[in-house]
Amino acid sequence: MKTLTAKEEEIMGFFWEKGPLFVKEMIAFYEEPKPHVNTLSTIVRGLEEKGYVAHHTYGNTYQYYAVVEREEFSKSTLKNVIGKYFGNSYLKAVSSLVQEEQITLDQLKQLIKEVEKEA
Repeated sequence: MKTLTAKEEEIMGFFWEKGPLFVKEMIAFYEEPKPHVNTLSTIVRGLEEKGYVAHHTYGNTYQYYAVVEREEFSKSTLKNVIGKYFGNSYLKAVSSLVQEEQITLDQLKQLIKEVEKEA
């Protein structure tokens, strides 16, 4: 799965939250100064080229919709981060979270219990 820029990820969030959208509808989701419709259109077409969205045609207008689910994107992104920064070691990633005190040992023990129940 190809990586996304911050703007592309933001726009994917709109599709995941709102469902199918016309580019002109997206402008309402931004505060001032709002981006130009052509800018949004270019980003959305890029998302389509990357395989994240597709469209339905209504005359001369396109309504875009997500073809990649948020969960699929999240898993892929996590996998990329762990590969890039932790040498594909999930153990190193979790260890880093514990060392940086982003997760307590009690939380880690609880996570282990939950994973054992599911397995």
